[in-house]
Amino acid sequence: MVRFQILSGKKAGASWAARRFPVRVGRSPAADLQLEEPGVWDEHFQVTLNPAAGFVLETAPEALVAANGQPVQHIVLRNGDCIEIGAVKLRFWLDDARQRGLRVREGLVWFLFGLVCASQIALVYWLIQ
Repeated sequence: MVRFQILSGKKAGASWAARRFPVRVGRSPAADLQLEEPGVWDEHFQVTLNPAAGFVLETAPEALVAANGQPVQHIVLRNGDCIEIGAVKLRFWLDDARQRGLRVREGLVWFLFGLVCASQIALVYWLIQ
């Protein structure tokens, strides 16, 4: 659904995909995305999915979070936003869409196509006799 790309810190270059909401980010073992960098609190912020607004970032009280260089407490995230917490920079991305398997549908279409062809051949054979 969404992906956090870690731009700086010990885990720089890694990315983490969130599949369930809310997503808690912090130093705590209970956090979904654990970051053990200087300046990161146990539960630094969380991202929730609000169907009306989108992906909403809410910080812990008195925690410092900057989104795109501006300090925030509450913000609706957009694709590509840069989030800074302590010594870590994260990039917020929408995750790649997974394509559904189409084998069953394709097989059904080919089966129906074959059925139509066979019924036309049977009709022509019946009309000739």
